[in-house]
Amino acid sequence: MSAPAQCPAHPIPDDFMILLTRKADFSSAHFYWNDAWSDAENERVFGKCSNRQGHGHNYTLEVTVKGSIDPTSGFVVDLKEMKEIMEREVVSVYDHRHLNHEVPEFQQMQPTTENVAISIWRRLAGKIPNAELYRVRVYEMPDLFADFFGEGA
Repeated sequence: MSAPAQCPAHPIPDDFMILLTRKADFSSAHFYWNDAWSDAENERVFGKCSNRQGHGHNYTLEVTVKGSIDPTSGFVVDLKEMKEIMEREVVSVYDHRHLNHEVPEFQQMQPTTENVAISIWRRLAGKIPNAELYRVRVYEMPDLFADFFGEGA
C-alpha cells in the first residue's frame, strides 16, 4: 500500500512546526547527601531524603521534540525509533537502578528531579532523527516535575 498523498484541501506548509511528546516510565532509587556537610546539616537540608540507603520513585518521563511534518508519512518522527532511543539512552540506564551508585553522572551530582531532567536531555540531545529536542519533563511524583528546555535556553 502506498503512502497517502498530502491532502490538497489542507496543505501543510514546509515551515509548519509541531511539538510531539512521547512518554516512558522508569523506577529508580536515590538519596541526597553533601559530603562537605555534617550529618546534622544533611538531615536538616535534605530531611528523610538524606537516608543513605535511599528511597525509590516511579518516574514518568516526557520527551518533546519539535519538527516539520513529513508530507508523505504525516509524521514528525518515527515514533517506534523515538521509543527505542528513549529506551536505550534512558530507561535501560535508569530503570531499577540506584542513581547515586549505578548511574555515572550522579556520582558527583545530586540526583534531584532537576538534575535528572538535565541528564536525560544530555543523553538524548542530537539522537532523535528529523527533529529537534524541545523539552524533557521528569515527574518524580504526580505533583512534582521538572522541565528542561536545553543548554542556554
